[in-house]
Amino acid sequence: MFPIIRPRRLRQNANLRRLVRETRVSVDDLVYPLFVTHGSGSVCEIGAMPGNCQWSVDRLQPEIEEIAALGIPAVLLFGIPESKDEVGSGAYDPDGIVQRAVREIKRVAPELLVITDVCLCEYTSHGHCGVLEEGCVCNDPTLELLTRTAVSHADAGADIVAPSDMMDGRVAAIREGLDGAGHADTVIMSYAVKYASAFYGPFREAAGSAPQFGDRRAYQMDPPNVREALREARLDIEEGADIIMVKPALAYLDVLTKVAAECPVPMAAYNVSGEFSMVKAAAKAGWIDERRVALEILTAIKRAGADIIITYHAKEAVRWLAEGNGD
Repeated sequence: MFPIIRPRRLRQNANLRRLVRETRVSVDDLVYPLFVTHGSGSVCEIGAMPGNCQWSVDRLQPEIEEIAALGIPAVLLFGIPESKDEVGSGAYDPDGIVQRAVREIKRVAPELLVITDVCLCEYTSHGHCGVLEEGCVCNDPTLELLTRTAVSHADAGADIVAPSDMMDGRVAAIREGLDGAGHADTVIMSYAVKYASAFYGPFREAAGSAPQFGDRRAYQMDPPNVREALREARLDIEEGADIIMVKPALAYLDVLTKVAAECPVPMAAYNVSGEFSMVKAAAKAGWIDERRVALEILTAIKRAGADIIITYHAKEAVRWLAEGNGD
């Protein structure tokens, strides 16, 4: 007796597999992170993140034109200032690096969505995400500076502000600040579920944001916790977050699935620098097929519940997706 039910029937050729495929990644899902730096005439490749660069604002135009031509709907901006201080004043300078980059991107590609990272770590001399008192990051004094940063980004033309600092109450503070400054339509994408992860190493090189002492475990989430993630997401939604993010993505697919099941807002997931760089390194060594592995990872993130995927593979992924069906 042979089996009547044969699941392999639906796997026997590429067109059948395409026809019954449950999860698809498309260009519409992707956000491409960009690092903008001070000075002029500068395009500096990031050693730990092959293919990614730090761009001075005057050199951004060709990169933005390429991103827009590929159909990628949004970029996420991180700034590298010329100087830093104890309170990260470069973050909320109306003529700061991110603010100037936003204006340039909107000049070159007005329809491209600009998301700005809202945090102080890249701008503080100590490398922490908030105001310090006696070596500790103080939550409430930091909220005012984060709000000033978000408003300055919206003033420059940012479509979405993305607080990544993990201070309690920052979404409510930023929402109030944006509304009071006439930016009621500016979207907040909250890094609501951001873990104190070891996968951020290459980013620290890219953004120059490593803490000068200690670590960020006192304000970023403890990796073993899941119920805490649900609590953080609910709180940020109650405070006015329009989109919720889980970061990192690949090592936290279970968390992403649970948060997506409980939250009635769009879900973003950040395929972070360490996840990206491991794929690049293994591909360079000839151990893996980069195209297949990267697309498999992005598909897993989408399948786990992400509506939006922030990834350094975005430009390559668009080209790979255009080449074929993923088989």
